[in-house]
Amino acid sequence: MVVDDEALVRSGFELILSGADDIEVVATTAGAEAVDTVRRAGPDVVLLDIRMPDVDGLTVLRQLRALPAPPVVAMLTTFDADEYILTALRSGAAGFLLKDTEPDQLAQLVRTLAAGGVVMSPKASRAVWQSHPGAAVAEDEEAACVGRLSEREREVLVLIAEGLSNAEIGTRIHLSAGTVKDHVTAILTKLRVGSRVQAALLAQRAGLLDEGQRRPESGR
Repeated sequence: MVVDDEALVRSGFELILSGADDIEVVATTAGAEAVDTVRRAGPDVVLLDIRMPDVDGLTVLRQLRALPAPPVVAMLTTFDADEYILTALRSGAAGFLLKDTEPDQLAQLVRTLAAGGVVMSPKASRAVWQSHPGAAVAEDEEAACVGRLSEREREVLVLIAEGLSNAEIGTRIHLSAGTVKDHVTAILTKLRVGSRVQAALLAQRAGLLDEGQRRPESGR
């Protein structure tokens, strides 16, 4: 389901996503009708505009997260360093997409969200931290907790930050889904965070994604 105040944006996303055989766009709507439409249409994934004139996207996010069976919500934004992104991620959003995301990437990002993964552009997440120096300082102690992780847990954390689901992580590093789930639980506990998105933010803050890009592919 796509929630945006601009009809052109809604129709564009619907056209692109409807072209994928495994994705059904069950509804598109402006922000004021978002919660009622989610209750009626029951989407698995909601793409939600973070800035809307009729209702604040953060307000809609909190209302959706309060539903008995909330959908996965990713925020749509035009700006890499949107001041609301950090608040949205801390409020339960599963990530964010820039509205100029390439059409051939959009469907895969939605699949990632549906599979329980995180969608967060490394470039944009760095811009968020750089534009919120006070928030970055507040996270320093939590980012330091990354040092408590084992080598395997750090490896799993990097893959979480890359947006992979538990099943995809297991396939990548040859572990069962149950073992990956245990690692994820341990990671969230050690980092003292409540979601994969928050863990991904700390991985970015601690520089693990840059390390992962420099590290050669292992032969496991």
